[in-house]
Amino acid sequence: MTVAEPRSPARRLARERGQASLELLAGLPLLLFAGLACLQLLAVGYALTLADGAVEAGSIALASGSPPAPAVLEALPGWADDDVDVDAAGGRVTVRVRPPSLLAPLSRALEVSSSAWVRKPEAAP
Repeated sequence: MTVAEPRSPARRLARERGQASLELLAGLPLLLFAGLACLQLLAVGYALTLADGAVEAGSIALASGSPPAPAVLEALPGWADDDVDVDAAGGRVTVRVRPPSLLAPLSRALEVSSSAWVRKPEAAP
């Protein structure tokens, strides 16, 4: 019967250091994904805030008798010009904004909207 030699502490530490490196390497993609998900949620919140301000500008324009679309586009930053839809029917103005995203399908899926209703001024007799 042979007795195994006890491993030296230096050898055990070197092996544990290698294990920690592997765990860090395996965890980095998860950490990166979590960071990107948080940034995407912040972009959605920002797009909703922009949509709220733009629908307010559009409803004020509609209440004053002007078309709402130019006012909505003026209230949004330049990057959103291609990512916005404006609908005006009756006294309701709806603005839909697609948030910035690395993936176009994700941007379409996370589209936010805001609506406002105004009483249109009566035409003078």
